[in-house]
Amino acid sequence: MTSVTESASQVGAANVLSVGSPAPSIKVEDWLRGQPVTKFEPGKVYIVEFLATWCGTCIASMPNLVILQDKYRNNGVEVVGIAAHEQASTADEARASLDAWLTNSVPNLNYAIAFDYAGEMSKLWMDPSFSVGIPTSFVVDRDGRFAFIGHSTQLDNALPKILNGSWAVSDEAKALDTARINTGRRRKRELSQKQALVEPIFARLESAMKRKDWAAALSAVEEALAAMPDEVTFRGLHAELLLHKIRDMGAGLPVLRQLVRDAIDKKSVVWMSVAIRQLFDAAKDYSGFPHAERFAMGKDLSEHILAANPPQGSEGAKFLSYGAVAQYYYETGRRDRAIELVEVALKWLDAAPAWDVAKRDVVQCPLQALASYRSEKLCYEECCSAPQNTAPEEPELRSPREAA
Repeated sequence: MTSVTESASQVGAANVLSVGSPAPSIKVEDWLRGQPVTKFEPGKVYIVEFLATWCGTCIASMPNLVILQDKYRNNGVEVVGIAAHEQASTADEARASLDAWLTNSVPNLNYAIAFDYAGEMSKLWMDPSFSVGIPTSFVVDRDGRFAFIGHSTQLDNALPKILNGSWAVSDEAKALDTARINTGRRRKRELSQKQALVEPIFARLESAMKRKDWAAALSAVEEALAAMPDEVTFRGLHAELLLHKIRDMGAGLPVLRQLVRDAIDKKSVVWMSVAIRQLFDAAKDYSGFPHAERFAMGKDLSEHILAANPPQGSEGAKFLSYGAVAQYYYETGRRDRAIELVEVALKWLDAAPAWDVAKRDVVQCPLQALASYRSEKLCYEECCSAPQNTAPEEPELRSPREAA
């Protein structure tokens, strides 16, 4: 395998897209906003941004792209958004969801949005450039060549230099491109290795979970953690099996304590969401838990979650953590705060881009919690819930790759 310390010029020799490479064509199914870009016109500069409506960082970058389009339109700059990673079971569902989200969330968008459900743009642009995550910005210069590939937060610095012709030949541009390619190579290799390792373990785990063979499931999870100790999906499931399936408090509590500490240290809402769902879930039995410690951990996690993903913000999948946080407040006697947080989660879901069936499934848990907190039957669109003491069953087990 080629060393990740290769320079950008050496990588370019291996047909990797880098600064100076000719930009491939744009191949998409539909244009949902703006004028279609059928070719890169000489003399114009294009910012091509790969995004998805489920990606909080992508959404956060859109206002700056709007600003850049306004600021540099007279300099021949044209921004193009490529929605190449929308999640739905069919292209029609994904397109309709994306179109509705654009209408509701960014009605005054001033740049074009293309829809690519088939993934052709990833094959042509993302994969050959070793671009792993989104959002990723590609800047195509006046000669139809890449002047920049990277994160959109770097555009404020790079774009003026691209426009005056000083960027592509600068040491800064070469260093960023080399670092990007090296990092992309490493991440792609790590992802490939992880996938090869996880899939057979996950197959055994999924089979054991369906059979409710908790000992076999625990063995598979511990095997996975020996190879990937920092995989949050397995970390959470490890605590779940020990505490709520096998009911081994002696082994499970240290696992949960470490998960809580790591989640807070990482300042990761995803990790904290996984941890708090082991502590506050109306469907789980906590009779064997040490009462004071459970509520102390719940308080710590709730405060950190709300600080990192506040109710006033529009980012972050609030339904992932807000249900458990609301349950903590409900059990501590703060019923109004619990109701407020569940209402925020439902409001977030209402604005979130999701096709009807998926949204209906996801909304059941917060709707059920709200009905129970208010002691009344409630309906949300086509979903209705009556008060009850237990929440719906947990969602079907998903692999780390699917959950990412």
